[in-house]
Amino acid sequence: MTTPVSTTLPHVLRRLGFFTLSILAIGVLLVIGYTALMLNWSYSTGERAGFLQKISHKGFVCKTWEGELSLVSMPGTTPEKFLFTVRDEAVAKLVNDSVGKRVTLSYAQHIGLPSTCFGETQYFVTALKAEAL
Repeated sequence: MTTPVSTTLPHVLRRLGFFTLSILAIGVLLVIGYTALMLNWSYSTGERAGFLQKISHKGFVCKTWEGELSLVSMPGTTPEKFLFTVRDEAVAKLVNDSVGKRVTLSYAQHIGLPSTCFGETQYFVTALKAEAL
C-alpha cells in the first residue's frame, strides 16, 4: 500500500527547508569566523616614515578613515604614496592633527578581508609618532 502524495510532500519540503537553512547558517558562520580571523591575525607589521598628505572619513554605509603618506626616498625624485586605513578613533584623531607633518606610522597588514567595510587598504595604522624636523 502506498502513501498518498499529499501527505508526504509537506514532510519532504520541511526536510529540504531545514537542510537549506542549515547549509546557509554554516556558510554564514564560516564567513564570520574567517573575517574575525583575518582581522585579528596580521600578515606583516612595520613602520613607514614620510609626510602625512591627507586623512578623510569615507564611505556611504561603512565609514572608514583613509589616509595617504608621501614617502620621500631622495630629493628630486617622485615620492611614493603609502595608502592606509585607521580603525581606531583615537589614532585617527592623532593622524588628523598631524596632517602636513613628518611622521612615522606603525601598521599591521591584514590580507584577505572579504569586504571594504573594514577599510579600503590592507594596511591598518596602529600608532603614530611625530618626528621633529
